[in-house]
Amino acid sequence: MQRRELIALLGGAGVAWPLAARAQQKAMPVIGFISGRSLGDNALLMAAFRGGLGEVGYVEGQNLAIDYRWAEGHYDQFPAMAADLVARKVDVIAAGGGTTAALAAKKATSTIPIVFFTGVDPVAIGLVSSLARPGGNLTGVTVELDELTPKRLELLTELVPQAKVIALLVNPTRASELDISGMLADARGKGVQLPIVKAATEGGIDAAFAALGDRRAQALIVASDPFFAGRREQIVALAARYAVPAIFPDREFTVSGGLISYAPSFTAALRLVGAYAGKILKGAKPADLPVQQPTTFELVINLKTAKALGLAVPQVLLAQADEVIE
Repeated sequence: MQRRELIALLGGAGVAWPLAARAQQKAMPVIGFISGRSLGDNALLMAAFRGGLGEVGYVEGQNLAIDYRWAEGHYDQFPAMAADLVARKVDVIAAGGGTTAALAAKKATSTIPIVFFTGVDPVAIGLVSSLARPGGNLTGVTVELDELTPKRLELLTELVPQAKVIALLVNPTRASELDISGMLADARGKGVQLPIVKAATEGGIDAAFAALGDRRAQALIVASDPFFAGRREQIVALAARYAVPAIFPDREFTVSGGLISYAPSFTAALRLVGAYAGKILKGAKPADLPVQQPTTFELVINLKTAKALGLAVPQVLLAQADEVIE
């Protein structure tokens, strides 16, 4: 081969290679992931999500791209995030930011498959037609988190039997999703007052804890909410500062120094979301994938924190615990 021909051939290959690379990159499926949390707070959940994708053969960066959107507790950003992912023509939307994110995604598209993780009944709020046969372009994982509040109240009264006023911390931006009347009825049944304190900002959390004294609260239930999860360190520190026994909606609170938590395994749930997203990329239809309902729940107790609060943890609670931190 003549030198000139060789140079021309190599030059042509140099042009063709980027074009081929771009074509290959474009062919790589893309999942748009919407979270109500922040990047730094989501490491364990995202590892679980990627683990679910791995179960069906997808590895981020190798044969899959993930386009992340972090709301950091600002739920009003979900509609714009969902609309942007639709405009980018992602292959699947994983709405991991709870009910508000799922509803925003549903409103944004009726064609792109959506896999959600929600803490309420998805049939009742119109996400799917039924759990067994969702219909449409949505399926996912649901854990009715508010149904766990009576159990948390029960656990807290066992741990702090002298508490007759137990406050409930909620985020007012999703208060409509909470069956507060049912919670109040459960509290009355146990002879406990349940004043509601609200917070939707960092300053609001500070104010809510400062108000516990005025409410004469002797203990606290922190409602399930991505915003609170993103402010975990702040909430745990305030519970310690005000010496208020609190039960939390996520084991990570207890690992971070909180007293006790009772919650579904969020990592198990996000792993299911990842597996469903992967199955859809392989051709499964959301309408044919039943909505999953995880049955794994975790009771975690921090004995070091209990000692600091002067609480003796009953043996019956220790026997029930899935994890005891000493």
